[in-house]
Amino acid sequence: MVADDGRRDRADESGAAGRAGVGGRGPDVTAGGGVTAGVGATAGRDATAGGHAGWTTTGSRVVYENRWIRVREDDVVRPDGGAGVYGVVEVRQPSVFVVALTDDDEVVLVSQRRYTTGAVSVEVPAGGTDGEDPLVAARRELAEETGLTAREWTEVGRMDALNGIADAPEHVFLARGLAPVEGGDDGRGRVEEGIDSVRTVPFADALRLVTDGTIRDGETIAALAFAAIHLRRFH
Repeated sequence: MVADDGRRDRADESGAAGRAGVGGRGPDVTAGGGVTAGVGATAGRDATAGGHAGWTTTGSRVVYENRWIRVREDDVVRPDGGAGVYGVVEVRQPSVFVVALTDDDEVVLVSQRRYTTGAVSVEVPAGGTDGEDPLVAARRELAEETGLTAREWTEVGRMDALNGIADAPEHVFLARGLAPVEGGDDGRGRVEEGIDSVRTVPFADALRLVTDGTIRDGETIAALAFAAIHLRRFH
């Protein structure tokens, strides 16, 4: 990001624009609807987030918006006292990511060609909440993208995507006890999303797909890491 005085913004210089922040475990949810607080869960976002510690906002204007995002430019005074302009992408609704695990310890992955990169991307099922509760959205996305439902759901993490340039909260769920959607799956969700294939791979192989570069989607990598930590697959 370039400030209006020609200097790069400090947040960009530190590399923060390319990193996703991660949070603690969320609640465990079972088929019976019971919810228990997960270890390290927090209520809402960091209390200091709205204060922009070290930054002063002197003005703000919306430069673009649609149903899904809003882009604004803020006039700011940086922590070093210099004036600048900070561009922020606000994602209107949180997103959800689902690590769906079969009884044989295999992860469900989808492949689709992403418009933004022009490349085929191997990912876990994911999507926007569209104003829904994150768990409701996670159930819907799993069904639409894979034709599967799950009996057991656990929120294993929360994260902020590209937090150097975006306000984009995300929830990660682990889904187990998989079964085909009742009444059959017409595949319309996959057609709409441009999903070419749905496959399962052993969990350990999914992690290897990260290290060999097959899986490059940052949120999928983070979601698999959250699941691996929850399942104690890292030693």
